[in-house]
Amino acid sequence: MSKPTIIQVIKSVLAAAIGVQSDENSQRDFKPEHLSMYIIGGLVFTVLFISGLVYVVSLILGK
Repeated sequence: MSKPTIIQVIKSVLAAAIGVQSDENSQRDFKPEHLSMYIIGGLVFTVLFISGLVYVVSLILGK
C-alpha cells in the first residue's frame, strides 16, 4: 500500500470530525505505518477548530 497523500489525510481527518467514513478509507487510515500522519493531522485540525471557536466567541462577545 502506498503512502497516503496530504489530501487523503485531510479528507480523512475531516470525515472523522463529522463521523462519516467509508470502510475502505477507514481500513487505509488504521495502517500502523501511516498512523503518525493521521495523528498529526488530527492535532492540527483540533488546534485550528478550537482557535476558530475562540475567535468567533470573542467576536460575538466583543472582546
